[in-house]
Amino acid sequence: AMYDKVTICAEGECKIDDVEDLLHDLEEQKKLIYSRLVEITNMIDSLKKVNASGDRPVDEVRETVRAIARLFLMGPKSTDGISMGWSGDVGKGAKTAFDALPPKKWKPSDASK
Repeated sequence: AMYDKVTICAEGECKIDDVEDLLHDLEEQKKLIYSRLVEITNMIDSLKKVNASGDRPVDEVRETVRAIARLFLMGPKSTDGISMGWSGDVGKGAKTAFDALPPKKWKPSDASK
């Protein structure tokens, strides 16, 4: 994920190739964010127009709001398949049960059960 690349570079030597890769990835993210901003702006304009109409068609307002929800739920995917806005990282990355929980001490009496 993007966060991992930035962290590795910040904590390491930031080699020329690493920085070039990071710049490329940032440019790609910029394009995705801009296209999403355009979609959101269009949705805002559409919702304002529908909501301000004289008889205010509730069904049309509802469908516009659902379209906005879909925009955030199924938004553009980054190259690694994760929706924009969430890096996919929690804390310092994924953890297994062995990482998250202290191991239970084994006793010979447990083996007979």
